[in-house]
Amino acid sequence: MRGKIAMVRSAALLGFHGALVEVETDIKAGLPGLQIVGMGNKAIDEARQRVRSAVTNSLLEFPAQKITVNLAPAELPKDGTHLDVPIALSILVASGQLKPAEVKDALFAGELALDGSLRPVRGAVLLAEQAVAAGAKQLFLPPQNVAQAQLVPGIEVIGVSNLQELYRALKGVARAEASPTPEGLAPPGDTGSPAQSPSTPETPLFNSIVGLEKAKRALAIAAAGRHNILLSGPPGTGKSLLAKSLRELLPPLSPTEIVEVTKLHSLTAASTPVVHTTPPFRAPHHSATLTALIGGGLRPQPGDLSLAHKGILFLDELPEYPRASLEALRQPLEERTISLSRLYGHITYPADILLVATMNPCPCGYLGDSHTPCTCSGMEIARYQKKISGPLLDRIDLRLTIHKEKQEHFFDSQTLINNQQITLLANINCARKAQAFRYKRSDVYNAYATFEDVRKLFNVTPEAKNLLTQAAKKMNLSSRSTLRI
Repeated sequence: MRGKIAMVRSAALLGFHGALVEVETDIKAGLPGLQIVGMGNKAIDEARQRVRSAVTNSLLEFPAQKITVNLAPAELPKDGTHLDVPIALSILVASGQLKPAEVKDALFAGELALDGSLRPVRGAVLLAEQAVAAGAKQLFLPPQNVAQAQLVPGIEVIGVSNLQELYRALKGVARAEASPTPEGLAPPGDTGSPAQSPSTPETPLFNSIVGLEKAKRALAIAAAGRHNILLSGPPGTGKSLLAKSLRELLPPLSPTEIVEVTKLHSLTAASTPVVHTTPPFRAPHHSATLTALIGGGLRPQPGDLSLAHKGILFLDELPEYPRASLEALRQPLEERTISLSRLYGHITYPADILLVATMNPCPCGYLGDSHTPCTCSGMEIARYQKKISGPLLDRIDLRLTIHKEKQEHFFDSQTLINNQQITLLANINCARKAQAFRYKRSDVYNAYATFEDVRKLFNVTPEAKNLLTQAAKKMNLSSRSTLRI
């Protein structure tokens, strides 16, 4: 006997991209039960209990028949709880409680609670992109995910709080309304930064830095041209404070960058569904695993490297990080992406970061300090500094040694310090405008320049070429270092 078959559309999260998923349901006479096939993970398998309770607690009928749900294409691995809602709707269509025409122009996603309410899910931006690609007119999501999904143009995003509300909206009994298009701002009180990151600066830091004019200028150069920077010096010289304050010199994210950054952060299980408008700041501890740093895992997610995309990755005490973690940074710093090989294929996440690192000059930290003598042997110093490989150092454009500030600067007026930041911000803005004019694009910086760019766009005098050639020979500079200069 032919069963009743229905289909509802959703999407699967595959790294930084996605794929359309058709949730097919077949209901026929037989031993009552719900079976889900189509290469779903444990969370999807457990959807059987969530969907059954949510449907009955929403005053809808759960068929007492044999129900088979197929997540097509079946060869595609699928995970996440966002398929709860489309599974429930597909059952309602197959059982005749909804008509196929009522769901055909929409894409659905959401986790179901046992009482039928909808909980937020991962990947709202990616789900919206898949809805547009599939030609859907509407995307139904939990209310918490609406602001993120509305960053994607070309789709009407509708937030629903529970399954009964969604059912009534599809029936036209109580039409759910699309939320107003956001202006790209995070909710009040949110900085646009990941709420779970304890290292995210929440209070102004730059104006608390006294003196250190040379270091401040280096930060301005790094911010203007997105040059990776390494600060070295004894303890207590302000290295970490300088590094954390660099974020305050970066401009807000552009509309395109807002979509990219929000999309990346929405893919992490621990992320809060907010729209990120400011450059992210990630500061992983040196004990962080390689997977936590570069991403991956059983259920692939972006790591701190990708979550710092269009922002800052701060590595405090660089030599303390495992060698494997440091060497894993080499390719992303060059290509601004991170590629991961997994069982079901390759995953590529964007990783356009500004690397800011700090380190002590030796194990005891006081090499070169004018007040405290160094207690390390030459062999210990060499072994310590060797932890950072030459190829990694070659990818760091600016290296600066920080010395203790003179005490008379401690009494500089706050007005003077504030004016310094205003001047630096103005200089950075001018430099960014010059770069945008030079490269004819606002997202290309001097740190990205190639030899071809130098030949075409820079008027290098013969005297400058000669000086650079001599310096490269004397200092044994690589081609990459020569280009950066």
